[in-house]
Amino acid sequence: MKKTLTALVVGAALAAPAAMADVKIGVILGFTGPIESLTPAMAASAELAMKEVTDSGKLLGGETVSSVRADSTCIDSAAATAAAERLVTSDNVNAIVGADCSGVTGAILQNVARANGIVMVSPSATSPGLSTAEDDGLFFRTAPSDARQGKVLSDIMMDRGVKSAALTYTNNDYGKGLAESIQANFEAAGGSITAVAAHEDGKGDYSAEVAALAQAGGDVLIVAGYLDQGGKGMIQSALDSGAFDTFVLGDGMVGDSLPVAIGPDLNGSYGNVPGTNNAGAEIFAAMAVDAGIEASSFSPESYDAAALIMLAMQAAGSTSSNDLKAKVMDVANAPGEEIMPGELGKALEILAAGGDVNYVGATAVELIGSGESAGNYREVEIKDGALSTAGYR
Repeated sequence: MKKTLTALVVGAALAAPAAMADVKIGVILGFTGPIESLTPAMAASAELAMKEVTDSGKLLGGETVSSVRADSTCIDSAAATAAAERLVTSDNVNAIVGADCSGVTGAILQNVARANGIVMVSPSATSPGLSTAEDDGLFFRTAPSDARQGKVLSDIMMDRGVKSAALTYTNNDYGKGLAESIQANFEAAGGSITAVAAHEDGKGDYSAEVAALAQAGGDVLIVAGYLDQGGKGMIQSALDSGAFDTFVLGDGMVGDSLPVAIGPDLNGSYGNVPGTNNAGAEIFAAMAVDAGIEASSFSPESYDAAALIMLAMQAAGSTSSNDLKAKVMDVANAPGEEIMPGELGKALEILAAGGDVNYVGATAVELIGSGESAGNYREVEIKDGALSTAGYR
């Protein structure tokens, strides 16, 4: 009797249709560390695109997409590499959204992505060094390089009449690259950088660094750091000592948590973050509200990063990174029908029929060079204790 029952179970299993394989996309961001206030909304935004595709039932004949999260820490390359390795070897992800901060992104690219042939689309790694990194065609990013950010931030300062500035940066690839770009562009425009000082994240006291910058002086203090640790510490120390009262914020400093932490003394400070006022940005903002996502800096870029991966899968007819990597640029750029947020199902239909799409998305996506965003920026300023938009560049 037992043998007969076993045979029936086995036979039923063999007769059942094969279950559709689940596509897994890794989401590796700094859920702990110096930008931890930004990453929950970034991850949720990437997962919003995955849900949209799954609900459409149109990816490669009906495959579902799930997210597997991992913590990059933003600053610990060894921990980030180990987390990414687990995504690839244990969780068997097909591609990765991330990482976020430039140093850990470069480490994962070289030590994990290239070694395993896994596509990465970063929503926020902006170091100019990543533009020329060896990547075997596997690395893309939906945020622009800091080579452009330095020019935009310099233009903002010049337009506001800044003649001289001190500059501090977080002591890693992101901070160094952005600081170099800001200094080169500001000085080329006729401005003066009075002093440059690195700072480390996670310290309790930044008075020595601030004192060195204060001695040199300047109309403003430019902070190319992170809003939840070192950058915030530098600003608070500068305010406490009276060294500076106006701060120019790089993109890693832009988030709602900073004005909340500093208070009204931050009013009048300003900066920039990737962003656009195109129609796709408005559509995404409404989608985020409906999904209960309190969108942060780099949330739109995160939605777009996930969307590009899935559209490239459809264009390639494969979930393999080795196949889809050749299609990312195709789906991101003209020619093809323009695709906005909320239209991923439509895009999948067009691609399945052999057509072309030009994914505009939430950030007016256009990939240039080896696969990075051409770049749009939102100029922000702090008013009444909150971030506000001053314009777009």
